[in-house]
Amino acid sequence: MVSWKILPFVVAVIFITPILIVFTSLFGEYSDNWSHLIEFVLLDYISSSILLVLGVSLGVLVIGVLSAYLVTNYSFYGKNTFEWALLLPLAIPPYILAYTFTGLFDANGDANILIRYLFNLNNDFVFFPNVRNITGAIIVFSFTLYPYVYLVTRSAFLNQSNSIKESGRLLGLGQIGIFSKISLPLARPAFIAGLMLVIMETLSDFGAVDHFAVQTFTTGIFRTWYGLYDLNTAMQLSSLLLMIIFLFYFLERFSREGISYTNDNSTFKTASVIGLKGLKSVLASSFCFIPIFIGFILPIIELSLWAFETNVDIFNNKFLVGSFNTITLGLFTGLICALLAIVINFSIRFTKNKFLERLNSLMSIGYAIPGLILAVGITRFLVFSDQNVFTNINFVITGSLVGLFLAYIIKSYALANSSIESGYERISNSIDNSAQLLGSSGGKLLGRIHFPLMRTSFLTAVLLVTSEVVKELPATLILRPFNFDTLAVITYTYAAEERMYQAAMPSLAIVIIGIIPIIFLTKMIRSSRIKDL
Repeated sequence: MVSWKILPFVVAVIFITPILIVFTSLFGEYSDNWSHLIEFVLLDYISSSILLVLGVSLGVLVIGVLSAYLVTNYSFYGKNTFEWALLLPLAIPPYILAYTFTGLFDANGDANILIRYLFNLNNDFVFFPNVRNITGAIIVFSFTLYPYVYLVTRSAFLNQSNSIKESGRLLGLGQIGIFSKISLPLARPAFIAGLMLVIMETLSDFGAVDHFAVQTFTTGIFRTWYGLYDLNTAMQLSSLLLMIIFLFYFLERFSREGISYTNDNSTFKTASVIGLKGLKSVLASSFCFIPIFIGFILPIIELSLWAFETNVDIFNNKFLVGSFNTITLGLFTGLICALLAIVINFSIRFTKNKFLERLNSLMSIGYAIPGLILAVGITRFLVFSDQNVFTNINFVITGSLVGLFLAYIIKSYALANSSIESGYERISNSIDNSAQLLGSSGGKLLGRIHFPLMRTSFLTAVLLVTSEVVKELPATLILRPFNFDTLAVITYTYAAEERMYQAAMPSLAIVIIGIIPIIFLTKMIRSSRIKDL
């Protein structure tokens, strides 16, 4: 039984080490570059990050909460489709939507060209304003990240008893009053939890803010490292961002555990759905359609047009090799994460050790860590290992795939763990007791009984992790070996060179793979009630 306790502990140490390395930089020496950052640009990083977070928070709350309330409480044209279609923007990484936005709305973008053609205007006429600014970034993040809020808020609205709303009607409340004074406060823990996830995703993004030239912590870290070649200062800047991320992470945990609202099953009454007709139905459908159009349909159309306008060379060797690298990395990472999750969760179940359970929860914190920060900490760890362990061979693991796999596994483990935990909840403890009475060891119990019962959860975990790895950009940019490209890196490189047409095909490939988790979420959406996501 002791051996089943060792693996979670070892894995936890490996997961936490890069994060601790980043934190330790705060206690080291500070270079002249750090003084320069404090004097000239740190305030810009802080103010831009705050403004970006505030704008995105407002955007996702308006879109996510209102759309969730509409599809759960009203009947209107297209409602059944909108229920799952509102999740589709999750397949579009923010940096891809950012690329399509600039391609559409720049001065010589397709939208301005179309306006000039339709109205026979001069070539220098610009109808749509410049989007390469923080306003454009807020729009992009809002329409790609609102599903985090929509998903959990919809679940909360579904689980609200209609008896509470009927009491509100008896007290003279109308539909707006019921929403603002009853439904919204009851759903507050849910949408706050979703909002915290959005904030962490926004703060950790690099591709979109870099494309829009917004000065945030992530762009500052990248430029300090690659522009000034100062890894230590980049680590110190990463530490500041990491503390902010941790603050929001613990706020998110508190929002889940510190406040809860429940319905008494004995009095629970399914909420009635109000039918909308005429203009009200059109308005509700339009409100739900707009985020789907902007966050999914529009970029798909634009990317498809760009792809078809390029010649057949889009399927060149670079694209094929990048696709192979991406899928291989994703599947391998998915397999490792799923195997780790199933073994660790089995260890917790087999040993009934509460410490291992808390350790497993700690390991899931990697999902909240920006890939850029993980890359910084892992790089320092690999350099230290090469200098002190592999002293006779220079940089045997630095610059290899080891660091990249480690970053992927740390960041994606939470996704695999969530799926495996859900699978284990459906396995009765009586099965374990019966097997042990028959003399089954831990290994036999896991291999012959648990694993066959967990095949669906295992496959789900692999696919979820794969889709996440495919979209990962900052960690891949930094930790990939020389001349080793993925679809995300190829897309970023083309976009940085303003070669939007060439970026179309790898972007579409990323989106297609990113739809995989949407399929599983859609199955949840089609359930009559979702209690816990």
